[in-house]
Amino acid sequence: MAKYKFVHKPIYKDMNDWPISKMGKNRKKYVKELEEMVFERIKTRKGDRIGRLLAQTIYKERIRVKEEPWKVDPKDDPVFWRKLQKRLAEEIDLDNQDAIDENDRILKEIIHRYSEEIIGSFRNKTFRFARKFLTVVFNRLLNTAANRNIQRVYGTKHKLHDRMRAYGEIEKLRTLFPKGNIVIVPTHFSNLDSVLIGYVLDSILGLPAFSYGAGLNLYNSGFAARYMNYLGAYRVDRRKKNIVYLETLKALSSLLNQKGVNNIFFPGGTRSRSGSIEDQLKLGLLGSIIDAQRELLKQGSDRKVIIVPVTLSYHFVLEAKHLIYQHLKKTGKENFLLPSKKDDSKKKKRIMKFLWEFFSDTSEIIISIGRPMDALGNFVDDNAVSYDRFGKEVNIRDYFEKDGIVSTDKQRESVYTKQLAERIVRRFHKENIVLTSHLTAFAVYNILKRKHANLDLFALMRIPTEDINFPIDMVVDVVAQLQSRLVEMEENKDIILSEDVKKAPLEVIQDGVVKVGKFHIQKPLAINKKGALYSRDFALLYYYHNRMQGYELEKHVDWEGIFAKYADIHDYS
Repeated sequence: MAKYKFVHKPIYKDMNDWPISKMGKNRKKYVKELEEMVFERIKTRKGDRIGRLLAQTIYKERIRVKEEPWKVDPKDDPVFWRKLQKRLAEEIDLDNQDAIDENDRILKEIIHRYSEEIIGSFRNKTFRFARKFLTVVFNRLLNTAANRNIQRVYGTKHKLHDRMRAYGEIEKLRTLFPKGNIVIVPTHFSNLDSVLIGYVLDSILGLPAFSYGAGLNLYNSGFAARYMNYLGAYRVDRRKKNIVYLETLKALSSLLNQKGVNNIFFPGGTRSRSGSIEDQLKLGLLGSIIDAQRELLKQGSDRKVIIVPVTLSYHFVLEAKHLIYQHLKKTGKENFLLPSKKDDSKKKKRIMKFLWEFFSDTSEIIISIGRPMDALGNFVDDNAVSYDRFGKEVNIRDYFEKDGIVSTDKQRESVYTKQLAERIVRRFHKENIVLTSHLTAFAVYNILKRKHANLDLFALMRIPTEDINFPIDMVVDVVAQLQSRLVEMEENKDIILSEDVKKAPLEVIQDGVVKVGKFHIQKPLAINKKGALYSRDFALLYYYHNRMQGYELEKHVDWEGIFAKYADIHDYS
């Protein structure tokens, strides 16, 4: 394979110095520490209710084993949980202390099982192979797709870094890496996010590998499981909703941060079904950041957990149709009547088509690296010094001290967690990079919505798409007014505009239509022979429009003037 090239020089010359590499070599120690941490936490919080907790856990797990079995599940799953249930039932014949001791033994067995399942490993050799393999595959796809010529599969004219672009606080992030424990918190739109983010952090930013969560279902494939096991991923089973499992997950996040293992996790918890930037984050994992910072301070360490919001921007999303249908079905229930076609987003040919279009000369993925913050949401400078929103230097130890001693206060820390979530959401929106596809879809959907102001969302979805076209001049006027507002917002540092979005409105529209429609069979946007825009899937149009939700941009368009100006144009039905 060709020599691997970085855009930024790697921070560590030797991969053995990576925090995650050190974790991989001491996996048994990490498992033991995690088990002890979880056991002590549950004993402290549940006290004499351990028996009830175990009964609930075993009951839920036996239902999971029966109703939702996966290929990746341990072969002894049914037997394991059945035996534990039997042991729990036999406690009726034990005296009080013996029952307590037996409960503790059962709890430790469950925690051990979960810990071994969740904690992955890391091997330098496997990571090197994955890095080179992805580089070769991505480069071949890029040069083939960009030239629309299968014979260019071994070409090198087009560079991979032209399609994967990172902007924002790159140098600050690289500077901070040795000074704190970095937690990357990205927006989440596609199952490919983890792979693409990891590749960009490594190949473009020159950062060491991060630990990250991967759905246990991905391990159903023997090939995937073999490599993911050694790439630092920790396994997350979303079927398991019991307290013991969730506590083990949260404790692992805290332990990784305490040990200096850099981490990536999606604070929204799952992919955005609506296509909008997350505005509600999962507080459980975010709480583990607060927990880790407190424990570091208790240990006398001044090392900070540093949070870096990352916003991903795609022109089109692999699973967009499937995701928006899920969202509409959940929110609309019986009002959502569109037929849900069989989802084939997981099929290999679907993924290959996505990659082909992604690497063509009309698309890219853009990653916006946000301003680094401490665990309380205060911005930090290049030396990891924290400053509040007034620019005043703060000592985060003060947030955790009571009577001069760092202490645990769950009520206080729950407030900190909510505060951190609000700050991350705010940075997601401020550091969002607007693409032409986002702006064009937003403009067209709002024209549709206001033309049929008497219809709700689900009634709009039922309008025959063949009956409606959008005059290009009308869309140009709307885009121009939206651009004016967006320029003001960018000047106020409330959003970021891609260079293409700053072009003339007609150019923006033409570029956006081409890029958002490249991947989908039923085009969310296209231009007909008469020059008018149309959509063959209003659900997809709504999905891509949602990327610009939350900014109240529609309030800055003179809709009354727009519709009065084009009242006599019959191209719009």
